Amino acid sequence: MAGSVHFLDGGGEMAKSVRAYDWHASVLGPLETWPPSLKIAVGMMLNSTFPKCIVWGPELITIHNDAFLPILGDKPPALGRPFSDVWSEAWEEIGPIAARARAGEATFIEDFPLVVDRHGYPEQAYFTFCYSPIRDEGGFIRGFMDTVIETTGTVEARRQASLLNAELEHRIKNTLAVISAIVSQTLRATESDSEARSALQERIQAMAQAQSLLTRASTAEANITDVVQGTTAPFKLSEERFHISGPPVMLSSKQALTLSLALHELSTNAVKYGALSNASGVVRVDWRVGRPSSEDEFRLTWIESGGPPVVAPTRRGFGSRIIEAVLPQDFAGEAKLTADPAGIRYELRTRMSKIGERDVQSAG
Repeated sequence: MAGSVHFLDGGGEMAKSVRAYDWHASVLGPLETWPPSLKIAVGMMLNSTFPKCIVWGPELITIHNDAFLPILGDKPPALGRPFSDVWSEAWEEIGPIAARARAGEATFIEDFPLVVDRHGYPEQAYFTFCYSPIRDEGGFIRGFMDTVIETTGTVEARRQASLLNAELEHRIKNTLAVISAIVSQTLRATESDSEARSALQERIQAMAQAQSLLTRASTAEANITDVVQGTTAPFKLSEERFHISGPPVMLSSKQALTLSLALHELSTNAVKYGALSNASGVVRVDWRVGRPSSEDEFRLTWIESGGPPVVAPTRRGFGSRIIEAVLPQDFAGEAKLTADPAGIRYELRTRMSKIGERDVQSAG
């Protein structure tokens, strides 16, 4: 009697469970009466460290090894139960494959998507598996062996890598386009090589600051607070003269880049000609959400005060184009720059539904 169940030897904890299970109440009957083909298959399966299970008979009775337990998660014990009950939530997808295996067709499927319930809730998972028919001594198919590995982590990692590569390509194209525009506009607007060199260095540095924020965040977005603080930091003579306030708002990479360039231009002009060119001027940068005219409204303002009287510029260069045209276009909104004698005033308005969008279109 004892010798007839030696096929369970060395089978780990599940071998103990198979020994202890009440097979007398199962359609398979006592262990000692199992056909040699089933005993051999179960012995090989239990001694494997690869996740495997045997699915036997028309009732699809399940017998699995230790390595299969993580595949099951927190499901009720699967031993001795129909495979169709164990995976009832996914049987619509699994059932036809199992039927083909029982008909003699071996299968191998990679990264098969299934919604499974293993921890008390539905979850998307992926599996690479093969169903191998098992024949008895007479050549008849009595069941199949399921050899499986979960690939959810691998699939998600590949998907994330694909998204990151696409975003990297998108950022590079945007950055090169902006740099090309900066060089072209700066060379046309400056009168000497040294002036052009200085302007280019400052503007590209502002772009680098924004790119650094995006890289540190490891996302396609950046917090507007980080963009404003980072871009204006070199121009802060003191906290009393540069006031920044507003709630957290996530910008797309393109919006973050353009806003950093616009703020750099406003800050540079404030230092040269505006509120930061004397000892008492003040700059306020504020942004608000949902006020005053609409819950969906976003409004950013730059207000200078206490500086020398403002003189309207006689020419409009690259900086003006960024502030008045490119920035509102990338935010799908509208902007207004006012050379008020009391100080430069700038206002950007758009809808919150356009903030953070990867490629927004001009509102006009």
